[in-house]
Amino acid sequence: MGDDGSAELATVHSEIMTCTKCELHTSRKNAVPGEGPVDAKIMFVGEGPGLNEDEQGRPFVGAAGKLLTELLESIELSRAEVFITNIVKCRPPGNRAPRRSEIDACNQYLKNQIRLINPRIVCALGTPAITTLLGDEYSATKAH
Repeated sequence: MGDDGSAELATVHSEIMTCTKCELHTSRKNAVPGEGPVDAKIMFVGEGPGLNEDEQGRPFVGAAGKLLTELLESIELSRAEVFITNIVKCRPPGNRAPRRSEIDACNQYLKNQIRLINPRIVCALGTPAITTLLGDEYSATKAH
């Protein structure tokens, strides 16, 4: 994608860091835009930041992140080669599921990330990510 894509992605991430589109911004310590190269071939999309992610401002750094890192390494990939983000960019209080209004408020950020990175594979991690990307008729339970 080159410098233009990097600059545009940096702009999107800057907007996420100062976003006030929903109430989640009032309780966040850090927004978590996501991380990875603008030319990543694989993008992972989770539900939302947890406590560790809110503290560090990075996606998937807790127990789930450790597992994701191990799984990537098992197929000879590193975190540095993939883009990792979430459907909402701020931690819902008490790790509750994000509300539809919060998902809708963040959805354009996710769409812009997907457009700019243009990955070959988007891996939705869990039902909230699946339904956000594919529609409410899809679920992880049904797919299994």
